[in-house]
Amino acid sequence: MSRAFVKEGDGDENAGDLPELPISEHPNYVTPRGMALLRTRLDDAGRRLGEIDANAVGARLEAAHIERELRWLQARILGAITIAPERQPSELIAFGARVEVVDDDGREYRYRIVGEDEADPELGLISWVSPLALALHGARVGDSVVWKRPAGDLAIEVLAIDYG
Repeated sequence: MSRAFVKEGDGDENAGDLPELPISEHPNYVTPRGMALLRTRLDDAGRRLGEIDANAVGARLEAAHIERELRWLQARILGAITIAPERQPSELIAFGARVEVVDDDGREYRYRIVGEDEADPELGLISWVSPLALALHGARVGDSVVWKRPAGDLAIEVLAIDYG
């Protein structure tokens, strides 16, 4: 086997060379739930860092990854702007809204507009900077908007808005 493919050392040589995790250029709006999730992730990362066996192979590299994650989480929490959904205008779609829409084919969808770190499209949680959330922003029940998607534009009508 070529020497190029032989692992030497314990993999900790590059522990200090990890690039920082990118921070979004957008304001870090969060729901109260989103803030709680960030704090839980911070606590979890701190716990994982404390559980590392300093004598284990790769421990420095693993610690460097977790420390980088901790810095990112701390920055996200420090820069967070918590938006209470109940303080939003109930008749307009804005941050924190739960929205029910229908497309031209009669398919209904439900979404909640949340912060970037809380977004999970599979669960219907969409980032406030996503094309869908931007298309819906400011709409009222009965309004039709055009969602510009890579798969093609889709007209959707707002059926309901809720901030509960």
